[in-house]
Amino acid sequence: MTTPVQKSLIGVMLASTTALPAFAEDISWIYCGDSIDPVHEQYIAEWEAENEGWTVTPEVVGWAQCQDKATTLAAAGSPVAMAYVGSRTLKEFALNELIVPVPMSEEEQAEYYPNIVETVTFEGTQWGVPIAFSTKAFYWNKGIFEEAGLDPETPPATWEETIDFARQITENTDKAGYGLPAKTMDNTMHQFLHWVYTNNGQIIDADGNIVMDSPEVLAALEAYQDITPYSVEGATAYEQNEMRAIFLDGSVGMIQTSVGAAFLLEDTDIDWGVADLPLGPDAEGPGTLLITDSLAIFDGTGVEDKAIEFAKFITSPEVQEAYEAGGAASLTPLRPGQAVDDMLAAGPYWQPFIDGIEFGGPEPLFTDYKGFQNVMIEMVQSVVTGAAEPQEALSDAAGELEEYK
Repeated sequence: MTTPVQKSLIGVMLASTTALPAFAEDISWIYCGDSIDPVHEQYIAEWEAENEGWTVTPEVVGWAQCQDKATTLAAAGSPVAMAYVGSRTLKEFALNELIVPVPMSEEEQAEYYPNIVETVTFEGTQWGVPIAFSTKAFYWNKGIFEEAGLDPETPPATWEETIDFARQITENTDKAGYGLPAKTMDNTMHQFLHWVYTNNGQIIDADGNIVMDSPEVLAALEAYQDITPYSVEGATAYEQNEMRAIFLDGSVGMIQTSVGAAFLLEDTDIDWGVADLPLGPDAEGPGTLLITDSLAIFDGTGVEDKAIEFAKFITSPEVQEAYEAGGAASLTPLRPGQAVDDMLAAGPYWQPFIDGIEFGGPEPLFTDYKGFQNVMIEMVQSVVTGAAEPQEALSDAAGELEEYK
């Protein structure tokens, strides 16, 4: 039976794609990006050599189109065997019977950092294999701190201190205190979720109940309201990478972003530091939003079992460590191990990106992820622009999310 979601996907996207046939001994793979990573090329060849008669055929598709293409083909009944997708989409795929489960043994689950497996788990079942992982940490400009009369070696440890330090920077320098992105982009929601997960908050619980209208999440939204006057003016005009560029230009005192900023900062004259994300009043420990991308195995190709086998191979510890390459790809490692220990020793700025994992939380899984995303962005923007008070905005958003869970 074709579900309403499938019909919608077919109508919107089918005209711009071409179906890929599935072959009995071929694993077709929609691979997001501009080119295949050399590490994956090497290990594809090794796997094929060890699995006589089987081939893996990656199709490189740009980031903006790859997930839509995989979805369209599956909805049209001509799925590829495997595709790189944002883990946030797995629940929608599963409920529409487009993908098959990828169960993990307890031993496999234990290899990952805490909470990673939860990013691909729905109703107790894993629906993808994590292949890429991102966390955030807190950056500050030591020169701006000193100019504002703050200790340049001491970053804020709490939200309260962050807001106060941002105020002092704004009042005592010609720089903005904080970089708060609130553009109509998915990372506006992501940035807010970092605050939620540094205050022990939740959006939706394991039973599918919307639980965001809570003191923990309200405190995060109130902190957004409080820090906005000391942030870069016109927050709704900026997404996180644009805000990072302003930090790299030396025009803002504090931001939260990925490890990629550390590599860029090394090529500047900025005296900078990186620390754990500041904590809210109800935090139990360092937190962050845990964003993973995964390999999803699509139903109906006839090669599902072999595709699962390959997906677990290409994301196995040996391959994954080479792919993450000690941070060269700006990815947070998925698993602890000697390679991570070596990386931390070589680049101590990596530690905060690991610290937040233990108390971090996943991207919430919804049946209509874009609907969820839009509600969250509108909520944040309404508070940042002063169009709504935090409690009103939060309660309204919680009610709207019932439609998308």
